Amino acid sequence: MNQVSENPVKNREKLSMCLIVITSLMVMLYLTSNIMAVKIIALGKISIFDAGTITYPFTYMLGDILVEIWGYKTSKRVIILTLICNIFFVAFTAIGTILPYPEYASVASEAYSVVFGYVPRIIAGSLIAFLIGELSNSYFMEKIKTMTDGKHFWMRTIGSSAVGHLLDTVIFVLIAFTGTAPAKDLFSMIVIQYIAKLLIESISGTPLAYTIVGRIKKYCEN
Repeated sequence: MNQVSENPVKNREKLSMCLIVITSLMVMLYLTSNIMAVKIIALGKISIFDAGTITYPFTYMLGDILVEIWGYKTSKRVIILTLICNIFFVAFTAIGTILPYPEYASVASEAYSVVFGYVPRIIAGSLIAFLIGELSNSYFMEKIKTMTDGKHFWMRTIGSSAVGHLLDTVIFVLIAFTGTAPAKDLFSMIVIQYIAKLLIESISGTPLAYTIVGRIKKYCEN
């Protein structure tokens, strides 16, 4: 994005403020998605996906905005920062599960342990999948942008997300559930989660990305 020559310092400050907001939202959405993942959504007796699937695609939308405005290098730094924040979040909430508690708080403490009693392989799968999926999304977003001369924003967001979500979903399901679920269930989990993530991003994430990118550019040009 080009800076406006009339007041470059002011515009840099505005751009920096926008970057702080987008980064904060990305960290918040990723942490929120991981907590929501404890809740499984089902239709009748069929488990479809975890509740985190609803919010997780929006982290990709923010990654698209980062690449569109600030480029791949900045996007990569924000992704790594988000990953580090999640590692600290997991570590500190896990410590909370082993701390002593009074008898009258046993119900709340047990509920806390259920939510934050992480299974190591699921956490490992989540972290690795996030890193590879997000970096792939940002990388292909930049590549498609170069190939299309900066045109067709929707093509970049959906095309890069198609790759990122596929890698993310396959890596997470295989690391987290191989050996604990039948192969057909692993396959159905991958297919359903992938389609759900891509649909949510295509229907909600891409229009929202258009709006946010437009607002940021307008805000920094004034």
